[in-house]
Amino acid sequence: MSSISGKLVFALVLNFLLVQQPLHAQDSAATLTGTVTDAFGNPVPNTRISVKDSATGQSSEAQTDSDGHFTVPNLAAGDYEVVASSDRASSSPQKVTLTAGGSQILSLKLSQQDNLPSAPSSSKAEPSLEDLGFSPAESQANARQQALLDRRTHMLKIHQRMGLITTIPMIASVVTSLNAGGRSQGTASRDLHVALGALTGDLYGITAYYAIRAPRIPGTQTKGPIKVHKILAWIHGPGMIATPILGAIAFNQKNNGEKVHGVASAHGPVAIVTAGAFGAALLAVSVKF
Repeated sequence: MSSISGKLVFALVLNFLLVQQPLHAQDSAATLTGTVTDAFGNPVPNTRISVKDSATGQSSEAQTDSDGHFTVPNLAAGDYEVVASSDRASSSPQKVTLTAGGSQILSLKLSQQDNLPSAPSSSKAEPSLEDLGFSPAESQANARQQALLDRRTHMLKIHQRMGLITTIPMIASVVTSLNAGGRSQGTASRDLHVALGALTGDLYGITAYYAIRAPRIPGTQTKGPIKVHKILAWIHGPGMIATPILGAIAFNQKNNGEKVHGVASAHGPVAIVTAGAFGAALLAVSVKF
């Protein structure tokens, strides 16, 4: 009977030791938790978390949930280097020391990488960021400034394309003005000229809108072709306002059988100067010189 009792006691002690060993290992394990945010403080889901043991070089991986939170359990006590990364951004490596059985909370912020797609090349029709007066360093600035640069570039691309489209009715309007100012009593040529002029004015307004509304980046300077482009805008801008006003006066005079006279006689010269300045402004950003 005593032999059976001894075996029972031995089995209970052995079982206790086997159970306590993994429990002790779990108690000594550390846990790393945290949150990953973007440059604006918004949580970033599905971001890779790499936790590298500084002593062994081994890494543990995790991923953020829909709220940008992550948890890396069962880590040994020691020093670690933690990095969060996605396809287009990564955080700066952060060092953290974990203690046995402890839990550490870490906040990681993503910033755009240097190998992001570059701005449009200046060899294309659209101006590059450098052409717009931005330095290469500014084009790789923080995420907020980069977003402003991207938006500005996008809006100025539309501005340039609309400017090219505007030249079509503008040239046609200049050509039809040759017949519109003649002595013919018919109004068809004048009506066509007015219609083309109105279309030119509408397209010009859209073109100007994208240039005016493009966000400005503080601290940048306008230089080179863009500076010439802006200077010429002070010529064709007022001209695009004065031309239709003078044209309307001239139109009424011609329809009344009168010869164009007074201030209306400046309609033709003002229109030509305006068209010339507009064309020169387009060439300034389309042709390298």
